[in-house]
Amino acid sequence: MSHGPLVIAGRQVQPGSHARVDVPLPCLYTQTSVFMPVHVVHGQRPGPRLVVTAAVHGDEINGVEIIRRLLQQRALAHVRGTLLAVPVVNVYGYIRQSRYLPDRRDLNRCFPGSDRGSLAARLAATLVREVLDGATHGIDLHTGALHRENLAQVRVSLNTDARLTPLAQAFATPIILDAEVRPGSLRAVAAARNIPMIIYEGGEALRFDEVAIRAGLRGVLGVMRHLGMIPERSRRAPSKPPLVARSSLWVRANQSGVLLSLAQLGASVKKDDTLGIISDPFRPADEAVTAPDDGILIGRTNLPLITEGEALYHIARIGNRDTATGQTGDDRHILDPEDELNQSIV
Repeated sequence: MSHGPLVIAGRQVQPGSHARVDVPLPCLYTQTSVFMPVHVVHGQRPGPRLVVTAAVHGDEINGVEIIRRLLQQRALAHVRGTLLAVPVVNVYGYIRQSRYLPDRRDLNRCFPGSDRGSLAARLAATLVREVLDGATHGIDLHTGALHRENLAQVRVSLNTDARLTPLAQAFATPIILDAEVRPGSLRAVAAARNIPMIIYEGGEALRFDEVAIRAGLRGVLGVMRHLGMIPERSRRAPSKPPLVARSSLWVRANQSGVLLSLAQLGASVKKDDTLGIISDPFRPADEAVTAPDDGILIGRTNLPLITEGEALYHIARIGNRDTATGQTGDDRHILDPEDELNQSIV
């Protein structure tokens, strides 16, 4: 594999150096300049070129912090290959605290984009041209949507590329969800270019979730170790293998009202278990929200005020419920103050 200078937005980054390249984007209507910062860790030795992106949806900020902490890791001083880290892809949504761009488009439905298209299409095309093209692997960091919280999980399409399963296992979240690739997504354009890319989900929009952040950081480092970009840890606590869910379902509200949620993220649920209760302050009628199938709770709404038809709980179907029980549980062990990752948090 060639390992000469890397060129991004006309700037050369030499092997053995670290740089931040500000990729120009269309300016604001105030004529304020806008840039998409790309952090380049270009190792002295050849190896994979890993792209890590965050805030494709501008309000999903856990990934921004994951990348900040990633760039502080001492292991990157001797990286093999190249790390391209983009902490904020959707700069326009990020400054507005919005999932979308100013034109109300979802950037993750606009790839590969076009230099003559909408603002979203132009941003998508810039990311593909300047960052994605030439990559060997990718990790796209996401959270739940506004008022929705996700258990730390990796999403891949397991049957489309044999390289995805070991990447997902190396990320080592409690759950691997077999999820189809959405047309127009960054993952779709990566697949079209034969670049294996995994999606990480954890936490909710516009909120820092320390567990999700640390799980994401551990995951990215785990993938880098798997790819041989950084050395293996000398001591590593044994961990249970992730559970694989081949499908999932959303439980929706049958009536409008106020939701009292009873089920915790990561809980193993059985068909007909009560997940929550919908009450109504205007009439004395309560309705239990029950699980339609066995599985693991991997997502839920955090907003109690709900409308009929609204998605409330996301359940990943696991084939053997006995195997699943107790394996996701509480992720707070990754907050251990003796963990080596803590050395680079502040």
